[in-house]
Amino acid sequence: MPATATIPLLLFLLLIRLTTTTPSPISGLDTFLSHQSTLDSLSTNDSFDYLPSSLKKSLSLSSPHPHVPSLIASLLSLTLPLSLHIRLVGSSFPSESSSLLHSFLSTAHISDHFHVITTDSHRLSIKHSPHFELIGSSNKILKEKNLCKGVYVYLINLGSQSKNYAYSYSDGDSSPGFTKCLGTIWTGKERYLWIDLSAGPVDYGPALSGEGVLPRGEFHPLAAMHGRPKSQKALLADLSSLIWNAYQVLLVPSLRIPVHFEKSLIVEFIHIYGSGSGKDLSGLDWKEIERTFMDEANEGGLLLRNQNLVFRNYEVNYDQCSICSFAVSRSINSYTSRFLFENYTLIVSEYLDSKRLHQILSDSAEEFRRMARIPEEDFSRVLPVYVFDLDYNTLLMLDRYHQSVAFRDMVIAVRTKTTQTVSDYSCNGRHVFTHTRVLERPLVGSILQSMWGVSPTHLSWSPRHNNTLVDYTWSVGQTPFGPFSEISSLSFVQKDAARRNVLLISLNYSITSVIDVLESIVAHGGDRKLLKQNQHVQFIQRWNLFKYKLDKAISAMSHLDFDMALFLLKVL
Repeated sequence: MPATATIPLLLFLLLIRLTTTTPSPISGLDTFLSHQSTLDSLSTNDSFDYLPSSLKKSLSLSSPHPHVPSLIASLLSLTLPLSLHIRLVGSSFPSESSSLLHSFLSTAHISDHFHVITTDSHRLSIKHSPHFELIGSSNKILKEKNLCKGVYVYLINLGSQSKNYAYSYSDGDSSPGFTKCLGTIWTGKERYLWIDLSAGPVDYGPALSGEGVLPRGEFHPLAAMHGRPKSQKALLADLSSLIWNAYQVLLVPSLRIPVHFEKSLIVEFIHIYGSGSGKDLSGLDWKEIERTFMDEANEGGLLLRNQNLVFRNYEVNYDQCSICSFAVSRSINSYTSRFLFENYTLIVSEYLDSKRLHQILSDSAEEFRRMARIPEEDFSRVLPVYVFDLDYNTLLMLDRYHQSVAFRDMVIAVRTKTTQTVSDYSCNGRHVFTHTRVLERPLVGSILQSMWGVSPTHLSWSPRHNNTLVDYTWSVGQTPFGPFSEISSLSFVQKDAARRNVLLISLNYSITSVIDVLESIVAHGGDRKLLKQNQHVQFIQRWNLFKYKLDKAISAMSHLDFDMALFLLKVL
């Protein structure tokens, strides 16, 4: 065989290891794949080898003469449709509201790619596209059985109220040292979201400067019902903007990092304590953090099929850990702040540089594991969570503002004996206090980012700005992210994202790998030139099975059947 033909043939052999389907149904193939998913749930075998001859013949006839450039184009046009069921609740909505709102949403309909925040190439190969379904006004919220797979959005309009109101998300009232942030929205554990348009207005965001503020005025869609009277069209235009924003942030959020499927997930809590703080675990309840994840995992809301999640605890005495003291001392930086007392005064404060701390811990990982007696784990994704519980009497946070920071390979958190500080955020006209010894909620958010690639609710990648955007609109209520919520539990937003992120990265890898192979085939003369007749028949069969399973995987993701999508993607 000529040397020039060897490389493309090897590329072809790589292609025939990949497997999926054609858009047109092939009789018996769905039954075969369903049966295979039961027999081979781990997807360890090549399903093509088990196909009966009748199905292979059907695959040959499905697309007998593929044009390679058109195959590439078909892969680049793949789109994941997602359903958004919108319900207008309240007699204050005019009768034509649903049709007019649907018109606004349809006009603004744009399909876009999924994105990753922290990679050089932010755009994934697959697109997403919403499918809106609206039902007109009702005086009550019905308990829907969710027969239609998707997310339900309830827009509540109770009309003008004699007294302003908003929702508190925890017991108790605000106090001079404890600010309760109020809101007008709620994201459920199940796939629903309600927005009370009559509530508010509320405000929350950076106190002095920064992005993402939700203002009290009428210029934000959440405050569309407040302020000066608006025409019906102007009001519904604001609501369509609000729905689009909810879709982009809650249904198709950016990935924080790329995450790949691993059967075994292990979280290692490593508590580095000082001699005076080792016994005080208030605000650092490992069992509570573990319970937050395990309750969802046991209910099938966080893990994919065949995955398991384990938490392990380790303790290290800071006074006996030379690496620990070295890491902290080398990572301390200082900054100055100007305060007005009787006159302006400069105050010097310290903080920990999280990137430097991460670098030292990474470089010393093996030595640290030996000293802490942490066993090696094979064939698992291991996430170490380093918590520095320091005997410092002054405030010491990560990068000045954070209690916990997530990296791809670890989570780092810190606390000292200082119990609280005033943050740079405010809500409802009052500064938000950070309770610096309470780490459960910050750690839940960081573990979600590092283990599952779930982005904080207020962060998203914008290709138009070529930057990460900050928007705190959805950062109240049931979310473990941001300074305005006290709730650690997960809503459907985080649970769906945790599973979908793994599938999106797997899907993206399969698509880009096949495109690379197809482009190499074109560069070396095309499939008919490279392959003999019997090889070309199998090439067509393999391609059609690949495309069929790929379409089925996207359909399963669209119907939120993540386990079936995983099986199909693993046998691609």
